[in-house]
Amino acid sequence: MNQLPFAQLQAFLAVARAQSFSGAARELSVSRSAVSQGVRRLEQTLGVVLFARTTRSVSLTDAGRQLVAAVAPAFAQTRAALAEVSAKPGEVVGRVRLTVPPSAYPMVIEPVLPVFRARHPRIEVELVFEDRQVDIVREGFDAGVRLEEYLERDMIALRLSDAFRLIVVGSPSYLDEHGTPQRPEDLLRHECLTFRSRTTDALYAWELERGRRSWRVPVRGGLVSNDGLASIKWAEQGLGLAYAMEPHVQTQLREGTLRQVLEPYAASVPGFYLYYPSKAQRSAALELFIETLKEVSAQRRASTKLAAKSKTKSKAKAKARSKSKT
Repeated sequence: MNQLPFAQLQAFLAVARAQSFSGAARELSVSRSAVSQGVRRLEQTLGVVLFARTTRSVSLTDAGRQLVAAVAPAFAQTRAALAEVSAKPGEVVGRVRLTVPPSAYPMVIEPVLPVFRARHPRIEVELVFEDRQVDIVREGFDAGVRLEEYLERDMIALRLSDAFRLIVVGSPSYLDEHGTPQRPEDLLRHECLTFRSRTTDALYAWELERGRRSWRVPVRGGLVSNDGLASIKWAEQGLGLAYAMEPHVQTQLREGTLRQVLEPYAASVPGFYLYYPSKAQRSAALELFIETLKEVSAQRRASTKLAAKSKTKSKAKAKARSKSKT
């Protein structure tokens, strides 16, 4: 190859991200035939097939996956370098593209955005909200946010939140009418607001634990969603029991619109993490975003611990006053 086929590689990467020639054409603002021709020429130049094509789907071959892993980080770095050249002295421009579960956004990303945008107005932040497992290199993301159990291999991981519990909640009206479950198996007799995984397309079994014992309860109900935050709203309306991240329902529990049930069986998870490729050189934009994430996350975690400590002291004082009266 006397010349590097940049336009063909750009078309190839766009198809890999969109898993569609039409989607790639829309992304690049060119015709579908131009994308198809670019990919075909690249395949001819390399002497390999990069995509397995059917009338219904487009998927990468082994050679295609190998090429994505090799060139996608380089293309991202090139794009960042071109943006940085246009910047004023000391100014950073560019883009940070993240895949984020909807449930993680209010906990770890939303508090960071105002701070980051105020400091770096010329860095674009693109958020794609989804729960499915994502190949961030192949799909053109700089980084992702997931629970520890869903982190991809060979990734650098940065903790964003403390561990928290997954709890079962219901409205007072629902519990008054249907009763309160006392054991995990009781959930099988209740209307449960279920979650369908975008990765496996299966209904999620609620995970409970007590001591060394654990349960995966195949709950069922008349309302199904792929958004865990929606089930919290439904639970408040008395439509069933919800399985929620405890930080998401603290306000409802405090105000009494929801009650926790099966508290001794609440499962704990290590928390949310930011993850990104260990082999790829990080852009200046991503470096600054990570720096802000670390700062804001540390402040919030310290504030949470201080509030918990203050709450514990208040309870102890109240208990002491109660004893003194008796």
